[in-house]
Amino acid sequence: MARVVVGVIGGTGLGEALGALGAGETREVETPFGRPSGPITLTEVSGVPVALLSRHGDGHMRSPSAVPYRANIWALKSLGVTHVLASGACGSLREEVAPKHLVIPDQVIDRTFRRAGTFFDDLAVHVELAAPFCNTLRNVLVKAGTGFPARIHQGGTYVCMEGPQFSTRAESELHRSWGASLIGMTLMPEAKLAREAELCYAAVALPTDYDCWKPHPATLDQAKLIEEILGNVKAATQNALELIRRAIPQVAAIEKPCACQSALALAIWSDRSRLPAETRQKLALLLGKYLG
Repeated sequence: MARVVVGVIGGTGLGEALGALGAGETREVETPFGRPSGPITLTEVSGVPVALLSRHGDGHMRSPSAVPYRANIWALKSLGVTHVLASGACGSLREEVAPKHLVIPDQVIDRTFRRAGTFFDDLAVHVELAAPFCNTLRNVLVKAGTGFPARIHQGGTYVCMEGPQFSTRAESELHRSWGASLIGMTLMPEAKLAREAELCYAAVALPTDYDCWKPHPATLDQAKLIEEILGNVKAATQNALELIRRAIPQVAAIEKPCACQSALALAIWSDRSRLPAETRQKLALLLGKYLG
């Protein structure tokens, strides 16, 4: 199998904690889709090459809708990344999924509408997305969580809303009626783009509170509520960082190629002979091996 390089994309809280994985070389990357959220740090964890990227940029200055998802995934791909472990804070839609637990979601409902969701604006490419998260990577995360001190939920549907506002009560109840477990703002179109880039991608979701379907205790005013949520973010971040740290060596030990890594093989529907040279050149990183 080709050399494994693990990309780690951090969300709320974890983005600032990524440095705990180790210091290394910082790269500024230009892509056909603009610049990524920030510089990418190349380092090693347990001897495994790792590329670290803060999804929201330094100081958390980018809202979920303003994250340059295409540039982020392209930049990681251009640096040789083969597998991506992502994380992000979210709300829980289920009583049993408590704040500070971790969830390894297996499904997504995409409710975003302002974000560019494909690299392929100039041709027809239809990747399979029935399983939006790589099952191989999900299994690695599950295995890495054996004996873990925090509870880890193995599966769950993540609703990705546009934001930046949080849900209304009616929306929260609707999402619960769909059977979803989590509500967040960041995993889409990130997971879609990773599949288009033929990267294995899985996520560790960090529930920080129950969404507004569950009323907060009357004794908890707004300031105390925010303080509690931030405390949950810190605790969940530490747990997620440790789970990712444990998983990285196991990612490097994966022996068989994954279907994610050939996702474009049957997905290009356009007549390749009619693709303009400009398009071929622009998308060579993704399409080069299929265009001859």
